[in-house]
Amino acid sequence: MSTTASPLPPVSRVVATAGHVDHGKSTLLRALTGMEPDRWEEEQRRGLTIDLGFAWTTLPSGRQVAFVDVPGHQRFLANTLAGLGATPVVCFVVAADEGWQAQSSDHRDALAALGIQHGLIAVTRADRAPDRAAPVLAQARDELAGTGLRDAPGVVVSAVTGTGLTELREALDGVLARLPAPEATARVRLWVDRSFTITGAGTVVTGTLTAGTVARGDRLDLLGAEQGQSVVIRGLQCLGEPRPALGPVARVALNLRGVPREVVQRGHALVTPDAWPSTGTLDVRRTTGGPLTEAPAQLVMHVGTAAVPARLRPFDADHGRLTFGRQLPLVLGDRLVLRDPGGHRILGGAQVLDADPPALRRRGDGTRRAVALSGMDAAGDLAAEVARRGAVRASHLRRLGLLASRGTTPAGVRILDGWWVHGATYEAWQQRLRGAVEELHARDPLAEGVSRGAARDLLALPDASLLDAVIRDAGLEQQGGHIRAAGAPGDLGAAEAAVRKLEQRLGVNPFHAPEADDLAAWRLSARELAAAERAGRVLRLRDGVVLLPTAPALAMRELARLEQPFTTSQARQALGTTRRVAIPLLEHLDARGWTRRLDAGHREVVR
Repeated sequence: MSTTASPLPPVSRVVATAGHVDHGKSTLLRALTGMEPDRWEEEQRRGLTIDLGFAWTTLPSGRQVAFVDVPGHQRFLANTLAGLGATPVVCFVVAADEGWQAQSSDHRDALAALGIQHGLIAVTRADRAPDRAAPVLAQARDELAGTGLRDAPGVVVSAVTGTGLTELREALDGVLARLPAPEATARVRLWVDRSFTITGAGTVVTGTLTAGTVARGDRLDLLGAEQGQSVVIRGLQCLGEPRPALGPVARVALNLRGVPREVVQRGHALVTPDAWPSTGTLDVRRTTGGPLTEAPAQLVMHVGTAAVPARLRPFDADHGRLTFGRQLPLVLGDRLVLRDPGGHRILGGAQVLDADPPALRRRGDGTRRAVALSGMDAAGDLAAEVARRGAVRASHLRRLGLLASRGTTPAGVRILDGWWVHGATYEAWQQRLRGAVEELHARDPLAEGVSRGAARDLLALPDASLLDAVIRDAGLEQQGGHIRAAGAPGDLGAAEAAVRKLEQRLGVNPFHAPEADDLAAWRLSARELAAAERAGRVLRLRDGVVLLPTAPALAMRELARLEQPFTTSQARQALGTTRRVAIPLLEHLDARGWTRRLDAGHREVVR
């Protein structure tokens, strides 16, 4: 790939061909573009498109358009679907001299399954049967009535004589002008349709960039291979020209650094890192074709450029689960084509309703899941998805395609530290935690409270960061890694009478702390005193000194009357206590910043 860059044209689009074999798709592209879309010698020798072909031209408006030419033969249906699956616009070709044929119907069914909404109809080989062109166009419109091309413009053309080519270019220009603007800032998902090696450049992959922007030096994740990996864009081209960056919609060729040719293949995807889910299970809704209950259990699922063997578990005629062995970046709303693995027949289409579905383990889960899916739409029910999960990261919802273009939080959903939590789930967490705290206090009034680890296990929280909010909103408090009732009453069970006796004694003489023997006689061990302190009933200082919580304030009242600075002995006398009590109490006041120690023997009250 060349390294000389030129600017990206102002407007670029991509169109795929469709239609029965030998109806002139490749011949039409040669006439439109002057390029040979068939890449292989065998294709050119046999006049039969086998694999995807590529060509491009500039339309009268100056808009550049690239074409993906797909095979028309039934044997190469998988290649056809790879070309259609990642392309948003279709030129449907029907020959005037043959009219609608078997593979015309196959391609029509593929368009319907993929939900392609934009395109035009080209009646080719008009020079061979000019009188049949109008009836064939009418027939094609009737056949395409159930697809997005039901109102598409139609043009009669002959690639041999040139008749209608000008009208075809103008019609195509009009179709492309009416397309919605692509999202240049969206996340990238580039389905690979070719992979090859260029001497001196290394591995090159091509695909249709429908959304997002890629640039030289960007890092992307490669998904779909046996082991996903990160790759760097070494260089990129569009329509044979090197570019520093490319936006949608465009045919792109990416020169990848550090990835062997054999690692990346058609059906793999290059995606924005950490922006897409990687899934091997989908819950889907049938969009076209027969009932899922009549489909084979083993089938082939086509999406993007990928063709993946999948196992179908139907829930009812319209809903089912697809399980496949490869991890693919699929999201809500993605369109799938389901194909019979034993033949070249399209069974129908499906649309992804859930790319992260729940496990089905209990009897009747399939029936219940069918009911749930029947109430969902392809736009996604964000509130319902949060309710099903209870709590889910916003980033995961965004990867699943549920937060795109949404600016408001649904009713009944709380946002906590990047988590979306269903209101009922959050209420249940609070109630369960309050119940556990109250039960523990009733069973053991001296317990510190429910530990944070036990609380998280009890609530089965997906992340520890949610616990603080639950504690707060449940009206609880935490201290030292334990959770208890806020402003918990001082009922200390069997120790209550002894603590009351202690309170009465200190109420008379607030600085006459009981001796260890007194505490032992009252059966107030460290555990009972710790519980009393947590309840706000006592204050414990070092060396086993126990006072009331009001003692520091009472002490400051007396110390403030002393001449400043004062000695420890003066403080002891003013408080009417012993050195055993005075020193720990003064150190406590120092720690609070109420007094300041000046030297070994003097302190002062901080004004």
